[in-house]
Formats: sequence, C-alpha cells, structure tokens
Amino acid sequence: MIQFAHTNIITDDWKKLAGFYIAVFDCKPLFPERDLKGNWLDQLTGIKNTHLTGIHLALPGYEGDLPTLEIFQYDSSVPNIFPSANGKGFGHIAFKVDDVEGILKRLLTNGGTQIGVLVTTDVPNAGILTAVYARDIDGNIIEIQHWEKP
Repeated sequence: MIQFAHTNIITDDWKKLAGFYIAVFDCKPLFPERDLKGNWLDQLTGIKNTHLTGIHLALPGYEGDLPTLEIFQYDSSVPNIFPSANGKGFGHIAFKVDDVEGILKRLLTNGGTQIGVLVTTDVPNAGILTAVYARDIDGNIIEIQHWEKP
C-alpha cells in the first residue's frame, strides 16, 4: 500500500503560520500538538540535539486524518532561498476552491501576498482554469485554482 500522508512546512512561528492556513483555507488542527526531541529525532533528521514543535492540519475536502499539512518549528533553523515559481524542488501547494477571488481576498487580509495576476484560460482537453499564485506569510507559494469541466 502507498498513501500520501503529509506535506511539511518549516517556519519560525508555527502557531502563526498554522493560524494562517486555518483562517484562509479552513484547515483543521489535529491534536496533539507536537513537541519532539530525542535521539530518534537526531537520527531521523541528521541534526544533533534537535527539538521541534508544531501541529498537523487536516486539509479541507478529505475525510479522516490524512492528508495533512505539517507545520513545524525547529529551535534553530537555517535561512532558505526565497522560493520562486520556477525554482527546482517543491514549487507550490495548490488548493481547489469554488471562489478564487474570494479566497485570494481572504489570503491577502490574513497577511499573504499575491504573485501574479488572476487568470482564466481554456486548457485544451482539461477545461476552463481560473487560478492565481500567491504566498503565505512565510513566502511559500500557493496556487488557488478553480476548474470548470467542459
């Protein structure tokens, strides 16, 4: 069996970033909050004397506890290059919504920023896509999208 479990985001303030995803995308906290340390974590991460805190958020549109957005904060983190849409590695997370403009407005009200312009285009053999790229309060890229099938 293979099942997608979670996507992890590292931040300097897990409560603030989790609050953003709860407010904007209706994610739900899954308790208990995490407060992790020990030899097992040092071995897993390859970081000596590591300690992290955070929480998993249930993603909207799914039953049960999977998949989740895992928001973690290490006691010490290293700076990362500000992500760009065409950067190698993980590019963005996407949320399928009914109202792209409404969710974008909610994102902006909660401290996120817009990257490009909202577009609507006919994707051949797929449907009409309305989408916009934005950033969460830490600069992570989010695609907000709506599809209308032909």
